[in-house]
Amino acid sequence: MRVGEARAAAAHWVAAHARPAPGYLGAYFSGSTVGRPDGAELAVSSDVDVVVVTEGDEAPAKPGKLLHEGALLEITYEPWAALADPDAVLGAYHLAGGFNRDTVIDDPTGRLRALHAYVAPRFAERDQVRRRCLDARHRIESRLAALDTGQPFAARVMAWLFPTGVTTHVPLVAALRNPTIRLRYPAVRDVLTEYGQQALYPELLALLGCEKVCARRVRHHLAELTKTFDATVPVARTPFFFSSDLTERARPVAVDGSRELIDRGDHREAVFWIVATFARCHTVLAVDAPELHTARLPAFREAVAGLTGIASAGDLLARRDEVLRFVPRLWAATEEILAAGAEVVG
Repeated sequence: MRVGEARAAAAHWVAAHARPAPGYLGAYFSGSTVGRPDGAELAVSSDVDVVVVTEGDEAPAKPGKLLHEGALLEITYEPWAALADPDAVLGAYHLAGGFNRDTVIDDPTGRLRALHAYVAPRFAERDQVRRRCLDARHRIESRLAALDTGQPFAARVMAWLFPTGVTTHVPLVAALRNPTIRLRYPAVRDVLTEYGQQALYPELLALLGCEKVCARRVRHHLAELTKTFDATVPVARTPFFFSSDLTERARPVAVDGSRELIDRGDHREAVFWIVATFARCHTVLAVDAPELHTARLPAFREAVAGLTGIASAGDLLARRDEVLRFVPRLWAATEEILAAGAEVVG
C-alpha cells in the first residue's frame, strides 16, 4: 500500500467513526508518515498515526491500532486542553512536529489550521528548536530521577528504557526530524552522521547496553519475545495505554518490524523495541495471567540481561547514572547540530 492510499483510508475512518462522536473537534496526522509523499510505499511494519482532538481536559482511551480499508491505523485521542496554547505546542517536542506541516485531516472548528498557522512559520527558529530540545532533555533527566527500583521488574525496566531512548530524540529534534518511536536508533544514526557527530552513536548504543551485541543473540531473544507476545494476545483483558500494541493486528509492527531490522543488519537498533515489547507483555501478564507471567519471566529477564547487560536493580541504577552523566555531552553535540542548522537556514 502507498502512503496516499493509507491516508485516504485514515480520512475515511475519521469521517465515519470519529466525526459523529460527541465532543469531536478535528483530526490530524502525526508520526513517521508526516512529510512522506503520497506515492511512497508504506511498509507492512508501519502504521499511520492519527490524532483525534476532543473537547475538554481529558481524552477518551485510545482505540489504538485498527485495520480500515486495508490500512493499519494508530488512533490516539488528544484533549483540546493540551493544544489550546499555541506557544506551548511550539515548545513541546512531541507535539510541535504535527503542526509544522499541514497535517490536518478534518477541522470543522478551524482551530487546528490556526494552530498550524502559528507553529509552522516559527518551527525552525533556533530558539524554538532549542526549547524543544530542552523539553526532550528534561524528559530524560526527570523520568530517570524518578526511577523506583521497588516497582515490578517490567515496570522498572520501562522506567529506565524509555527515558534512555529519549537520548536519540534530542539530536533528532535539533535536526528538525521526526522523533520517531520504534525506529529512533536508525533515525538518529543518520542524523549524527549527517552532522559529523557519528562518534556519538556508539555511545548511545552503549547506554542502551547493546553496542557489542551480536545478531544471533538478538534473533534468539526476538524468538522468545514472539512466544511471549503470542501467549499474551489471547489473555490480555486489562486496558493499558499500550494495549493496542499487543494485538494480532499489531504483530507486524511489534514483532515482524524487529525481524526486518535484524535482517537488514540493524540488529542493535532492534533491541530497544524488543525489550519494550517484552516489558509491556509482562506488565499485562502479571495482571491478566499471573501463572503465564511466572512461566515466561525467565525468558524476559534473560533478554534484558543478554541485550542490555542489566541483571539486577544495582545494574539498573548504575546505568541510569551513566545516562545522566552523559546528558551534558549529548547537549554539547546538540548545540553543534543547532548551530549547523542555523547556518544552513541563515
